[in-house]
Amino acid sequence: MSEFIPRHKKQYGQHFLKEQWVLDEIFNRVKVDQNSSVFEIGGGAGFLTRTILAQPVARLWVFEIDSEWADYLARQIKDARLKILVQNILDFNFRELAADQPWVLLANLPYQVTFPILYLLQANRDLLKEGVIMVQEEVAQKLLKKSGRDYGYTSLYFQYYFELELLAKIPPTAFEPPPKVYSRLLYFKPRANLIKIPDELNFWKFIKLCFKFPRRTLRNNLAQTHYNLSKLTPELLILRAQQLSIAELLGIWELIRD
Repeated sequence: MSEFIPRHKKQYGQHFLKEQWVLDEIFNRVKVDQNSSVFEIGGGAGFLTRTILAQPVARLWVFEIDSEWADYLARQIKDARLKILVQNILDFNFRELAADQPWVLLANLPYQVTFPILYLLQANRDLLKEGVIMVQEEVAQKLLKKSGRDYGYTSLYFQYYFELELLAKIPPTAFEPPPKVYSRLLYFKPRANLIKIPDELNFWKFIKLCFKFPRRTLRNNLAQTHYNLSKLTPELLILRAQQLSIAELLGIWELIRD
């Protein structure tokens, strides 16, 4: 009897990697050893899973939302270091990783949940050492923006919490089935020493307001808020948030946050 191979399911954004050179790019950037704890999001047919297990890692946890592909992985790969969790990563309690921290994440992320996963990683960055993830090219470029178009809350937020580095650009032909867009390998590492932000939660709400309408000036975006804009110079108020660095926005926050 032939082995049952599940079909690709569009609702899970399943585009499975098939090019070895892409895996070589990942392992050229991230080094693992016999003490490494690694997790993968979306094991699929096991292309990346097998390569991770070919390294001397201590353990590999694979999160696979699709029970058919999870069963396939379990049948195909027999390794005591492998743990397969049939679970949506967004519903997982990351504190379960605490005993074996720090963790390395290596994953081809489903495109439709990239940002929810990134926010989840930020919230649990104390458990993470580093990682390489596959995201849409457009998303990767947005995350690395320092100014201008597409620079905004998202860029500032993730650059504040993580060191980010663009790796190889990946064509649709590297996947089965091929997506309609190019992808990018993105290296990340939680920043060890964060700049102190007073009233951090409200600062990020303030940043969202500053970028609410990216082409508008600070004066226009903040006009209907409770902030006292008289503490800011006319020269500052005519600028757009897209023209300002996080250090400059922090300076503004210090002036008007009370």
